[in-house]
Amino acid sequence: MKTTVLLATAFLAGFSTIAQNVPPEGTPFKMQGNIYLPKKLPATPERVAALKAPAGFTVSKYAENLDMPRMLAQAPNGDLYVSNRVKGTVTLLRDANKDGKVETTKQVAQKPHLHGLALKDGKLYMAAVRELYVADVKADGTLGELKTLYKDLPDAGQHANRTLNFGPDGKLYLSVGSTCNACDEDNPENATLLEVSTDGSGRRVYATGLRNTIGFDWHPTTKALFGMDHGIDWLGDEDQQEEFNQLKPGANYGWPSIIADGKPYPANKPKSGETYEQFDAKAVRPLLLYKAHSAPLGLVFNKAQQFPKEYQNDAFVTMHGSWNRAQPSGYKIVRVRFNEQGQPQQFEDFVTGWLVEDGKSEFGRPCAIVQATDGSLLVSDDDNGVIYRVAYAADSKASAKPKKKS
Repeated sequence: MKTTVLLATAFLAGFSTIAQNVPPEGTPFKMQGNIYLPKKLPATPERVAALKAPAGFTVSKYAENLDMPRMLAQAPNGDLYVSNRVKGTVTLLRDANKDGKVETTKQVAQKPHLHGLALKDGKLYMAAVRELYVADVKADGTLGELKTLYKDLPDAGQHANRTLNFGPDGKLYLSVGSTCNACDEDNPENATLLEVSTDGSGRRVYATGLRNTIGFDWHPTTKALFGMDHGIDWLGDEDQQEEFNQLKPGANYGWPSIIADGKPYPANKPKSGETYEQFDAKAVRPLLLYKAHSAPLGLVFNKAQQFPKEYQNDAFVTMHGSWNRAQPSGYKIVRVRFNEQGQPQQFEDFVTGWLVEDGKSEFGRPCAIVQATDGSLLVSDDDNGVIYRVAYAADSKASAKPKKKS
């Protein structure tokens, strides 16, 4: 697809000169960016076989012809539930003979805009835009009646896709994205992570200043919560970078006034009336940054023992793929290496190759990621209707490089 360059200039006045990248009063603040969407290709067997993963790992199709599979949740017996946000459906996928490929596909629920999924104690929780539902999981994997727990979640906007996850504390957490690229939200529950009571009795804001943290999970040993937040668009190809944050109760992560590693965003002076410096001093900065516009969606920690020891307690993140830059970024799964103290150290490629023909085309956009009961990773692709399985061959003679500890 031909590259389209869009330039927008916002003439913003009334900003104090408190940092080099904040313009003085009356000075134009230039916003610019590119749009480039690689051409979509089919996920043929030959292309799938060409996907690159570390030695000893295999990548195969777990299910296909699923239209637009988004979020995933797996039951203890191996049944996999997948949402389709456009049709508002939840579908049951079953690999009964455990051969790494789904044989049974059955729609089990439908409500407008169903997206986020989470399983606990024989119940499936499903988030739409303003509603949170729950249903009992029957013995055959189908669902009982969908009961409404909440119907007053924040209104939709630019980021309307709610995601769900249960923490090690047994509580349900729900991510609510911002309504815009960068703005002052009127609803205090927008651009947050919420802690939700599963009996419908109420919820509280856990963390704020998060533009769109779709993927989040807890470190297996420290139980610390980490998430990937989407950076602001229209700041050029290399800004704003995606943020890897440790999410703490009561913390503010800066959006929309402070972005990335402490940069003031001139279009949104702190709503509190503080200077940028004062606001930044109280905000929590990211621990790692990743290439701008890569669009991180899924995040899961390796909690199983099937992978080599050097992968213990590391995280995996799906990068859905860019649209707001000239040279594509993302379209891959990355690994976040953690040290023995439970701190993230660096990103590195894990599964690549969906972006082909020198970035001009793609045959997959990794979306959700979960760790299956057998230790493999299941990854949805909402572009080509595929769910991939990333597994490690235990009898492989290949050995990965030792993990660096610090």
